[in-house]
Amino acid sequence: MSLIVTGASGQLGSLVVESLLERGVAPEQIVATGRRLDALARFATRGVRTAELDYARPETIDAVLSGGDTVLLVSGSEVGERAIQHQNVIDAAVRAGIARLVYTSATDATTSDLVVAPEHKVTEEAIIASGLPATVLRNGWYSENYAQTVAQAAESGFFIGSVGAGRVASASRKDYADAAAVALTRPDLEGQTLELSGDTAWDYAELAAAIAAVAERDVEYRDLSPEAHAEALRGFGLDEGTIGFVVALDGNIRDGLLSATPGELSRLIGRPTTPLIDGLRAL
Repeated sequence: MSLIVTGASGQLGSLVVESLLERGVAPEQIVATGRRLDALARFATRGVRTAELDYARPETIDAVLSGGDTVLLVSGSEVGERAIQHQNVIDAAVRAGIARLVYTSATDATTSDLVVAPEHKVTEEAIIASGLPATVLRNGWYSENYAQTVAQAAESGFFIGSVGAGRVASASRKDYADAAAVALTRPDLEGQTLELSGDTAWDYAELAAAIAAVAERDVEYRDLSPEAHAEALRGFGLDEGTIGFVVALDGNIRDGLLSATPGELSRLIGRPTTPLIDGLRAL
């Protein structure tokens, strides 16, 4: 029986492998998988087994999964392709007869109007239809998602958006990785869907203050109407698809879809979630 981490060549998956090792899981019990074996070499040198696994190539998935494994399905990064790619992993997991699937989903995935929710909703429904024993981790917003905002504001002294008074309960990627590691090692979480988010919801004035503290300069948040926001993004040369996504996401924040603080993440990992300013400093 192995703990298989998909996407271990990426940011979240690699942190999950590190968290498992920190928690005393034997390296030979872990299988770190991803599309690029070279990116997994640092784990192999520490005794972790590594293997190629590409969501778009079912034969690579079948070659890794076997009966009794517990598998972390880290949601894919290719928007528009994720539902199909996740289905490939689910189908392979059924064929292999794995013990349990852990999936990183999104906040309120099956009921939310959140712009990133639809592919997660389809995946959660596919997991239920498969009959696989599963644990669903509905990850909220990552503080690291503001890396570009921090860099831009540190240079210019301001950033724009259309979130109004909306609040965001973000946590660090490390927090979510620790949660996934805990879920992999706790069979008692089978059948549970956990809504994970930061302990504190902050607004964009507080985001500006945190960036100012990190950048050591004054930083201003300029709130625009959705229409003015879209026009400003066009002026920056963004394509219409990206503009639509950014403005829709800010609308989701304005509507409070990323503001919930149920405390499930801190309870799962056994410590408070990382404060916003510390998450930004880590960038």
